[in-house]
Amino acid sequence: MSDTDAPLDPDELGHRLNEVYDLIGPLYRRAFRKVEQGEQFEGASIGVRSVLDLLRRHGPLTVPQMGRILALSRQFMQRMVNEAAEHGWVEVTPNPAHQRSSLIRLTDGGRDVITAVLAREHQLNRQVGGDLTDAEVRACVKVLTEILKTFDHVDID
Repeated sequence: MSDTDAPLDPDELGHRLNEVYDLIGPLYRRAFRKVEQGEQFEGASIGVRSVLDLLRRHGPLTVPQMGRILALSRQFMQRMVNEAAEHGWVEVTPNPAHQRSSLIRLTDGGRDVITAVLAREHQLNRQVGGDLTDAEVRACVKVLTEILKTFDHVDID
């Protein structure tokens, strides 16, 4: 195992992960702007896009469940669900497990919208250069997953 393959000590890891954070902010903001540019075509804001994609991936969910998965407030999620419902992209259905917390379900129209958004995003992602390998993308996903897990379990004062 070479030095570059050995796990980093926590202090060095902390410094190296700052490089990742320095890239995540601009990446998120640029991706956010691209999604919003597509709003003129599909009509879905970034928040509504998140709701639609979450429902596409997980099936019907309650607003609190969506908030927990995305680490967003229930109030924000409710506003996004309301916006999606105004467009007819989601519908509220009874929840047999909880009388007061309805399930939110993707409609056919919502499925069409999120499919169009994801297709446009896929076309943009196809343009990423750098001759990236599957191993590099897996490593990136692993790093980001580990960072996310840390923030799920650690409160920073």
